[in-house]
Amino acid sequence: MIEAAMIWNEPNNKSHWDPEIDPDWTVFADMAIGAADAIGSVNSDVTRVLGGISPIDPLFIQNMQSKSVLDHVDAIAVHGFPLDWNLWQIDEWPNKLAEIQALTDLPVWVSEVGVSTFGAEEVQLWGLERTAELLTGRAPRIQWYSLFDLPQEWGATTRHKEAEGSSYYRHFYMGLIREDGTPKPSFEKFGEYTPELGLCQWFHFEDPRLDDAVRWMKRLGVTHLRTGLSWADSFRPNALDWFDRQMETLSDFDVTLTFCFTPEHRGIVPHHTSAPQDPTEFADFCAAMTERYAGRSARRIQGAA
Repeated sequence: MIEAAMIWNEPNNKSHWDPEIDPDWTVFADMAIGAADAIGSVNSDVTRVLGGISPIDPLFIQNMQSKSVLDHVDAIAVHGFPLDWNLWQIDEWPNKLAEIQALTDLPVWVSEVGVSTFGAEEVQLWGLERTAELLTGRAPRIQWYSLFDLPQEWGATTRHKEAEGSSYYRHFYMGLIREDGTPKPSFEKFGEYTPELGLCQWFHFEDPRLDDAVRWMKRLGVTHLRTGLSWADSFRPNALDWFDRQMETLSDFDVTLTFCFTPEHRGIVPHHTSAPQDPTEFADFCAAMTERYAGRSARRIQGAA
């Protein structure tokens, strides 16, 4: 079931939105409003979530508030990785969440939180336990990133890649399951925190891990999952066939479906972080995907009578 649609991913992170093109996020705000309204026009029961912010920045939320974005969404979200990328300590999680909660009456989701095993697998195990202690009961959705390690040959979606040093390489070690398919020490511990903790797992185009992911998640007792459908991928050959397979395979979970990534030929510059030439095209994509997987067409796609 599609329970929520998330509009973009980490818009205040330059790896996902280019501040040189849109320095005050005016284009993003207009695009987000258009997308939220388009999703709502298809299915008003789908929770519309402003893309999770990273870093956790109250000024960004105030900016979105001033541009009326928060009037068009049902929830906002934050991402936090204090043991890997953020310049604050893990015990600050409640205060970081409260900073955002104080700005709005909207629910605040934690749509990505995690710990890498870049240095040691024991660090992730401790970080999972402490994260669960600090966040359980404080947010309506807590989604751990991620189930799988990222295969080394796939590359992480960042702007400067290897030039980022260890920050880049940590992307490959965020999973509960190693690249070779074996569970890490934190895997079984994670099952003690479900269903309160869900997962965030991105699936690449025609990802061969999809069926395995479902088996692992059911073993863990996961009920809610955040994943994405890429606007850029929608222009690939057979894109809808893959989207249909992905969404049908995940149909047993409460899915937060993230819409993001600019197609190179639709951006002001040819890059996935670019503001689009025509923001209404992104709204059209969001509406079409909501209709297909949470609207009148969804029963047909899933093979229901």
